[in-house]
Amino acid sequence: MMNETLIGKVKYNEAGLVPAVAQDARTGEVLMQAYMNEESLRLTLKTGYATYYSRSRQKLWKKGESSGHLQQVVSVALDCDYDCVLLKVKQTGPACHTGQRSCFFNEVALVEEVPNSALLYELYGLIADRKENPVEGSYTNYLFEKGIDKILKKVGEENAEVIIAAKNEGTEELRYEAADLIYHLLVLLNEKGLLLDELFEELAKRRK
Repeated sequence: MMNETLIGKVKYNEAGLVPAVAQDARTGEVLMQAYMNEESLRLTLKTGYATYYSRSRQKLWKKGESSGHLQQVVSVALDCDYDCVLLKVKQTGPACHTGQRSCFFNEVALVEEVPNSALLYELYGLIADRKENPVEGSYTNYLFEKGIDKILKKVGEENAEVIIAAKNEGTEELRYEAADLIYHLLVLLNEKGLLLDELFEELAKRRK
């Protein structure tokens, strides 16, 4: 549903454009930044797929129209000053024309370590991308191709291996098997359509 009041508050620059940031709705990863005019914003809201305005070509362009790397829009929000648009999207394939998943791959500095939860989001996002865009020889794609029964079998096997590793001396084997279990659990969550945010919300209820 469009909020005409908010749409009318968008502050376009002198060229009639407003910056728009696309964020992966599943992982929170920032994918790209482009520009919109009022027409492209309204088309995005109407069609449910991201449409931007190309400053170089001076025309509208639907993201992925030629490459197939479409952005299905989950939500649209404005910042507090109404001069930037945030799109949360389901990205098909890479968002960047270079073939990278995100346009923001030129790392200038690492100020501090990335939170471990971000690693889970990154892995979940990669698993989701493999499901939508299969890669030949990918083990993740092999699991999806075999279906839910195979995935459940692997989760059960890895769970048993964690138990065995925990009974042995030391933690190196346990660390390896626990990582395998978590990976296969993420594949299962993706197969069933359960988002990490939903899992974290449930985990938060355990804080007693």
